[in-house]
Amino acid sequence: MEDRTKSIETLSAEEREEILIDVARTLEGAAREALVEGDQKFAEFSRNMAEAIRINADELAHEDPENADKVFQQASEVISHFKVTHPYRLISTAVH
Repeated sequence: MEDRTKSIETLSAEEREEILIDVARTLEGAAREALVEGDQKFAEFSRNMAEAIRINADELAHEDPENADKVFQQASEVISHFKVTHPYRLISTAVH
């Protein structure tokens, strides 16, 4: 993801939109893991951020590349923070 960060503004609108959608998927995955681990605040924050990115991805990518980059940076920070505080990924999110 870091390689994409440096050039997100120079990409085509379709590529920017694809990256934003990928980030939203990653946030949703982190939200599921956080929920299983009992971190409801992070799960809710991540889920809401992912939803906001999905809703606005088209507009950001096509009309506002500068803010698309800012949104991408913020989402990357949230994902990085989650990875640091949860270094061991869950193998399964099944709840019995």
